[in-house]
Amino acid sequence: MTADLAARWRQRWPEALRAWGRFTNVHEPLMCTTEEARKAGLIGSFAMFRLTDRTVVLDLEAAADLGLGELAVEVMAHEIGHHVLCPADLSDNARLLARTRRALPNLEQHARLVGNLYADLLINDRLQRSRGLDMAGVYRRLATGPSNPLWTFYLRLYEILWALPSGTLTPPVDQDTDGDAQLGARLVRVYAADWLAGAGGFAALCYRYLAEVDDGEATRLLRRTCHSAVAPDSQVPGLSAADDGDIRHPALDPRVNDFADAIAPPEEGEPVVSEGQYREPFEYGQILRALGVEVSEEDIAARYYRERATPHLVRFPVRRRPVVAEPLPEGLGLWDVGEPLERVDWLATALRSPVVLPGVTTVQRLEGTMDGAESAPEPVDLDLYVDSSGSMPDPRVQVSYLTLAGAVLALSALRVGARVQATLWSGTTQVLRTDGFVRDEQAVLRVLTGFFGGGTAFPLHVLRDTYAERTRPTHIVVISDNGVDTMIEAVDEEGRPGADIAARALAAAGAGGTLLLNLWSDAEQSRIAGLTPGWDLHRVTDWPQLVDFAAAFSKRAYDRSGR
Repeated sequence: MTADLAARWRQRWPEALRAWGRFTNVHEPLMCTTEEARKAGLIGSFAMFRLTDRTVVLDLEAAADLGLGELAVEVMAHEIGHHVLCPADLSDNARLLARTRRALPNLEQHARLVGNLYADLLINDRLQRSRGLDMAGVYRRLATGPSNPLWTFYLRLYEILWALPSGTLTPPVDQDTDGDAQLGARLVRVYAADWLAGAGGFAALCYRYLAEVDDGEATRLLRRTCHSAVAPDSQVPGLSAADDGDIRHPALDPRVNDFADAIAPPEEGEPVVSEGQYREPFEYGQILRALGVEVSEEDIAARYYRERATPHLVRFPVRRRPVVAEPLPEGLGLWDVGEPLERVDWLATALRSPVVLPGVTTVQRLEGTMDGAESAPEPVDLDLYVDSSGSMPDPRVQVSYLTLAGAVLALSALRVGARVQATLWSGTTQVLRTDGFVRDEQAVLRVLTGFFGGGTAFPLHVLRDTYAERTRPTHIVVISDNGVDTMIEAVDEEGRPGADIAARALAAAGAGGTLLLNLWSDAEQSRIAGLTPGWDLHRVTDWPQLVDFAAAFSKRAYDRSGR
């Protein structure tokens, strides 16, 4: 039966494409049995659009069980709508989920279900009203079986959108549910061309119904939705920005309800998430996992800080090696007594005359010089030491601006071909570092996003060993607070003073050193400056200024490098 159904559905595929326009182009869908669909990533529903490779996946066994065998165009056109209209791509899918989560405090586990319901509403309304497809017929079949208040509200919303008589898709509802469905229908029409802006309002409208939905009911409802899916290792750009907008219940939204101001007049200074604000790392990770992206805590943090750092990348310093003059032969000349004997060209002298008469037959080769080819620029390597003691935030939980500043510098260095050594430090034995100077971006970010939260003891042995024999030009950057004094006032395990180790390292590095410190008083700044002669000390009074420093760092270091 599945093979025959697949053949009939495949014949209807061009018609489903035309529902979204003559130039819509999506490659043929995967027609699967339930077992094949599971292997393709379709679990808990009868159809999905896979955003990562833009593929429609259909479980024809499940579709037939739900009575949808004769509605091939409707089902397939709906899935194409996830590509054309909502959510269209990975970034918008993530933003949709983020907005629904924000509108569902303590019920965030249902955000994916609500997002699916909302996306289906937008697509189905377009297909039913503008394309003449029988989407109501789809829901007549999906309306059978167990119900709950959320599903009843949702079906009533379709009845209102499509002017169907009450009771067509669901039994008559109470006045409150009918009022919510009226608001939901209005929201779908108002935000049809700006669907992301309406996502939070729809989720807020669903909130009171979700309180009565347990995990089993949520699973059954998901089976009745056609959803989009991502791969477990998907990259989702733009997710760190908190662009959720002003989320409010549709009853309080003047665009949806003409009497919204009478219900709740707008308050002065009402907080709205504005451009330039960002999510915390823990929330970023929660959204990725809710999307179905399977990544470790380390990779989540690395993705977050890479995305935050990328807009701030700077021109990292490079040096040009001095041009070396090359010898240029210019023929033979007379050698006379008084000139260095080793300059005599004896072969040329013998060929000139068998009799050697100094100053008469002796000759020497004459050489001039010419400028050699200009050498390629040599990037200055970066040696980065980031404080991870108890006075610092955990970068995997809340945004750490010292981690962000370190990421800006490190990624800028890697971009020009430099190598980076990153060292995270806290207590005496708490040191995490890359395997020397590396070109591996992921390895550097894994170090920068780690966390110890212990005592404060600068890793003098790392600084000492790094510059024991190093000859490449390197810039040293230490990001810390007043705990940086352990780099100067402590001694290493061999009894050598930290001040000597730091001074020797600075001289051997050859491209300068920077101390980027969060210091709260002028007296503390003067004290540290007195302990660290030769180092560029830059004081910040709050951590966000670290990012401003990173942006300004390049010009200072660039000028000093001789460019």
